[in-house]
Amino acid sequence: MSAIRRELKPRVGFLGVGWIGRNRMEAIVRSEQVQVVGLCDPSGDAVREAQALAPGAKCVESLDALLDLGLDGLVIATPSAVHAEQSLRALERGVAVFCQKPLGRTAPEVRRVVDAARAEDRLLGVDLSYRFTTGMRRLHERIQAGALGHVYAVNLVFHNAYGPDKPWFYDPRQAGGGCVMDLGIHLVDLALWTLGFPAVEAVSTRRFAQGRPLGSREEGVEDFAAAQLLLGTGASVQLACSWKLPAGCDAVIEAAFYGTKGGAAFRNVDGSFYDFTADVFQGTKRERLSTPPDAWGGRAAVAWATRLAKGERFDAEAERLVDVATTLDRLYA
Repeated sequence: MSAIRRELKPRVGFLGVGWIGRNRMEAIVRSEQVQVVGLCDPSGDAVREAQALAPGAKCVESLDALLDLGLDGLVIATPSAVHAEQSLRALERGVAVFCQKPLGRTAPEVRRVVDAARAEDRLLGVDLSYRFTTGMRRLHERIQAGALGHVYAVNLVFHNAYGPDKPWFYDPRQAGGGCVMDLGIHLVDLALWTLGFPAVEAVSTRRFAQGRPLGSREEGVEDFAAAQLLLGTGASVQLACSWKLPAGCDAVIEAAFYGTKGGAAFRNVDGSFYDFTADVFQGTKRERLSTPPDAWGGRAAVAWATRLAKGERFDAEAERLVDVATTLDRLYA
């Protein structure tokens, strides 16, 4: 692979251009930070729709053929079971990677990818997209500045009235887990990121499949989970997430933080998956920090593309991906 070209935009390929892949592709194309040179997906319809976004891109039939196009970066939006392997193959060819979550099904898989990115000195990004909402950005700034004082309690919720529409999500070997892996990963990441990645000292979890308690990770994928995390700061984190929960709306999403000087919350509006408010609280008083609309879905991808275009290489913050994955492993233990 050629080095990132200073005189030209980086050459980027897309592996997987289903709905999420095309959504991220559209955002990256609009940013004009890179040139899309290759597409790969087994669905002819998906490829045709993606080609409408990047008419000059070449359609190929395999990851190897995509990498042979001389890429500087690869965007991966494929089933979870192959994320780590595909990321490793790209990184070992000297290609930067932006991958859908989870980067790996287990912490050891994620560790291998992060180590490869470090060894090859290549930029690595994962689509932990809720960090890039305006509301969470503003809450992060306030909390890091000490506006809430000592944060001692966190409440995290992601209930989805629907379940995934692809069969592989329901196979623990392919998905790595159920709603915790699909939705809980965002909650864990938001909590740790907002609080500066404190140590996770203890974890307890109950997982259920259609109301039946689950034991091992291999026993089946959970559609409901409740957990408590105790952090090194002394904070207690309550987490609940689900698929197909009869909650009376499409989704219930919340990340709330309570401290010695006040509280703060990021919450969805009227059951929406896309519209959020963010507030800080002092007693019964409320200060609103953000309201819809907020076109946040592709921001993580655009941020990665922008950094790639600047010639950025490995960022040690990628180690935090291992922290999140390790916490998820403990939630499944």
